[in-house]
Amino acid sequence: MTPSASGRRNWMYWLATAVLAAECFVGGVMGGLRMEPFARVVTHLGYPLYFMTILGVCYVSAGVVLLAPRLPLLKEWAYAGLLFIFAGATASHLWVGDDATTLAGPLILVGLTAASWALRPQRRRTCDTKRTRP
Repeated sequence: MTPSASGRRNWMYWLATAVLAAECFVGGVMGGLRMEPFARVVTHLGYPLYFMTILGVCYVSAGVVLLAPRLPLLKEWAYAGLLFIFAGATASHLWVGDDATTLAGPLILVGLTAASWALRPQRRRTCDTKRTRP
């Protein structure tokens, strides 16, 4: 990879990760506090309100782990958890018959999670996927 391509990839990784982490912090705190717009959505989807507190703690924890140095295994877990949460949100909206515009938010977050995970620098991964076998 050329130096400019490497720098561009690193920049895109940090942009995706910063936006994702910001969403985790803001969404986690607002959901954890059961703020009205979010409570309405959770009730509409058929989930109990205490579920918001559980998800809020998970969101904030994932945001902290994504920005913390090192911790490659915890980062993998955070990415997996966020992917399950956002894919589950998409499925929940489909299940209750919401329109396509409602799906945009969760689908964008699925894409952002996947982009942040895929753009991680090689040294931040739990295993070396480029290594050749003897």
